[in-house]
Amino acid sequence: MDMNPIVKAVGLRKSYGAFEALKGIDLEIDRGEVLCVIGPSGSGKSTFLRCINQLEVIDGGALWVNGELVGYRRTGHKLYELSEREIARQRLATGMVFQRFNLFPHKTALENIIEGPVQVLKQERTQAEADARELLARVGLAYKCDAYPVELSGGQQQRVAIGRALAMKPSLMLFDEPTSALDPELVGEVLSVMRDLARTGMTMVVVTHELGFAREVASRVLFMDQGQVVEGGPAAQVLSSPTQARTRDFISAVLS
Repeated sequence: MDMNPIVKAVGLRKSYGAFEALKGIDLEIDRGEVLCVIGPSGSGKSTFLRCINQLEVIDGGALWVNGELVGYRRTGHKLYELSEREIARQRLATGMVFQRFNLFPHKTALENIIEGPVQVLKQERTQAEADARELLARVGLAYKCDAYPVELSGGQQQRVAIGRALAMKPSLMLFDEPTSALDPELVGEVLSVMRDLARTGMTMVVVTHELGFAREVASRVLFMDQGQVVEGGPAAQVLSSPTQARTRDFISAVLS
């Protein structure tokens, strides 16, 4: 198998009862790529991210992240399910930022960020704190180290959540509509942090309705509908002159 792509999906399927959320996704994501995934609600975008991060167990096909088969170990011609501990180790390769910020309400911004490095990576607390202060500065919140989530705006909480994901030093960052729960005036500050992150060469998969952001930052855009990839290609091509009618209709609806 080609070990170069950071993510490789072959015939990826996921169902919830009779509902087929992913209908055989074939996709490769290269290192350093910023992939934006667009499409209507219920099209399978978030499910795809959750499969990459092993928050969902796939029902068919195969998925590799960093060259490792996700969720299984191959021995000879047999596949064995990984233990929870092995899955947790694999999951460290990816950082995920959700619509909701999910910060610990009883911990400060700094404490939220050091929790993973100290508890999971067993990092020295002094080093974790130094790294966390750097990350808070990077997301424009150096002055909010000691603030609790209730004292932060939604945009600030989301920026702390990005810092928390980065603290685990993932090789891949997944964003599941990270601005959809924010007031419109706070969207820009989160997208700005994501732009800066993209410039550093971080591999990113972003599910978003922010088409302007996708046009500016994405190296590639995928349009998904009804559990399938309908169209994909360079951002300018997909967003300005899509070849599929479903893509055109969706973009027109979002921009109207």
